[in-house]
Amino acid sequence: MAEKALIEKQIHGLREQVAAWKQAGLRIGLVPTMGAIHAGHLALVERARAHGCKVGGKVGNKVVASVFVNPKQFGPNEDFAAYPRQLDTDARLLSEAGCDLIYAPQTNSIYPPGFATTVAVSGLTDVLCGASRPGHFAGVTTIVAKLFNQCQPDFAVFGEKDYQQLLVIRQMVRDLDMPVEILAHPIIREPDGLALSSRNTYLSDEQRQTAPRLYATLEEMAAALRAGQAPQAVFAQARKALQQAGFRIDYLELRDPETLQDRLTDAPRLQQPARIFAAAFLGATRLIDNLAVSPASPS
Repeated sequence: MAEKALIEKQIHGLREQVAAWKQAGLRIGLVPTMGAIHAGHLALVERARAHGCKVGGKVGNKVVASVFVNPKQFGPNEDFAAYPRQLDTDARLLSEAGCDLIYAPQTNSIYPPGFATTVAVSGLTDVLCGASRPGHFAGVTTIVAKLFNQCQPDFAVFGEKDYQQLLVIRQMVRDLDMPVEILAHPIIREPDGLALSSRNTYLSDEQRQTAPRLYATLEEMAAALRAGQAPQAVFAQARKALQQAGFRIDYLELRDPETLQDRLTDAPRLQQPARIFAAAFLGATRLIDNLAVSPASPS
């Protein structure tokens, strides 16, 4: 049975514990979350647990998970007030997954009176969720930069469901010379294909039945592109199918997997590896997903 994770709500307590672990020669892994923990988060903790060197037959890591609903990454009409907050349940689940310390700071500790600094990455944040949610990524990079400074991890783990976020954080780490290794973990899905998300709990029963069509459509698109079908036609058909299924499309785009440059052209077939990105609403719930796609094989 896993030991119960420590819970720290103050920066000094976090730093003291991390310093003691580092003094003992252990490496520190960080899993940033906003709580409402599900199996996707737990997979990130398990990845962090397994990463790195082994000491005396045991993994020489300690895993810290932050639980903080970050107001700076929510827009004025988004779900900050309604976002699930369940620290006791989150702490139990994280402990069972092998987390050693849960950092659950209060908002006024992270953003005290007079806080006036923003960390922002340009370029990668101009498209997709960055275009749909102005200011969102500046909120993400500001809180992640703070967490890196507070925890001073050796590495941090992020899920590929938020693929654009992953690229943005990697860019921030490179540009600011942060000594943190960024690990990616594949998307964790329900058996029917729906990408796990804390916001899935907002779906009605009927919407939950419809939601897997988003990923199914991405798979159908990827298969069509691999088969050599014209990208513009594939995307037009997919948009129509999603709308008929009841989705309100925010974006459905084909982009470079590293630079996020637009790869949807009028070429007769896909020419190079790309990634399909989708964001769509079912009712008031916004779902995002993405899928890598390779060019058609030469005939």
